[in-house]
Amino acid sequence: MSDKINGACHCGAVTFEVSPPEFAVSCNCSMCRRYAALWAHCPPNEGAVLTGHDHLDAYSWADHMIDFQSCKTCGCVTHWSSAENTDQKRIAVNLRMASLEVINSLHIRHFDGADTWEFLD
Repeated sequence: MSDKINGACHCGAVTFEVSPPEFAVSCNCSMCRRYAALWAHCPPNEGAVLTGHDHLDAYSWADHMIDFQSCKTCGCVTHWSSAENTDQKRIAVNLRMASLEVINSLHIRHFDGADTWEFLD
C-alpha cells in the first residue's frame, strides 16, 4: 500500500486521507452495523478530511460524544468526529469509501460495541 489511503463519498464532494492502518475496525453497535462501516481511527492513525467540510450533515445520539458525518448530496457516511462537548478531538474515517483494492487488503478486527466494548478476536 502507498503512504496514504484516499477515500471519497460517492459523488466526490467529501474526501479524506489516512495512513494505512494496522487494522480496520468493524463495530456491531447499533449505528456502525447499520452503516456497515470499516473504521480507521485517528489517532493512532494519521488522517484528515480534505474536502467537503461544508458538505456534511451530522448525526449524534445517546451520549452525544461523536457525530457521524455524511455527505449532504449522496448520503455516504464518510467519517465520525468528536462532538463539540468532548475534550478529546478524534476522527475515524470509513474505509468503505476507499478503493476495492484497499478494502480487500485490510486486516479487519471485530469490535463488540453492542455489549462488552472489547475486540472479539
